[in-house]
Amino acid sequence: MRVSTFTLAGWLACLPLLAPAPVGAETDAKGFVRLTPDQAEWKEVPGGHGVQMAVISGDPAKEGLYVIRVRFPAGIMSSPHFHPEDRHAIVLKGTWYTGTDDSWDPDRTVALKPGSYMKHPAGAVHYDGAKDEEVIVQIAGYGPSGTKELFPAEGRFGTPHKLK
Repeated sequence: MRVSTFTLAGWLACLPLLAPAPVGAETDAKGFVRLTPDQAEWKEVPGGHGVQMAVISGDPAKEGLYVIRVRFPAGIMSSPHFHPEDRHAIVLKGTWYTGTDDSWDPDRTVALKPGSYMKHPAGAVHYDGAKDEEVIVQIAGYGPSGTKELFPAEGRFGTPHKLK
């Protein structure tokens, strides 16, 4: 298996483009934070083929709990990769297709409908994204976060196709 690095540095380079805290959120006098879907500040992921991310809470680049949302346009998936930390994902919109090997074969994915949950264990290879419709997932983990690509020539995101 060929392993290369999108690297923590590359991943973290994208994060300054994202607000470390939700910009449109309201914090009350007791510290409660409220954020409606239209208040999330979405930013394009560089080289992401239209993939967008919004930081909901925390900062994935720093130690501590973070919550992000990822929006995949129809037909775009992440290429096979893994993270150094456990990640917990909940599907908010659309059907999210998830693969747990390094094939990047869209026919080998499992469909998860809104409300579904998936844990990505630290170091476990996976790929995921959208087929026929826009998908939004919410991901929580304990940072600092990072991503290591298995096939950097494929790019971080793109149209999936069977590699093996």
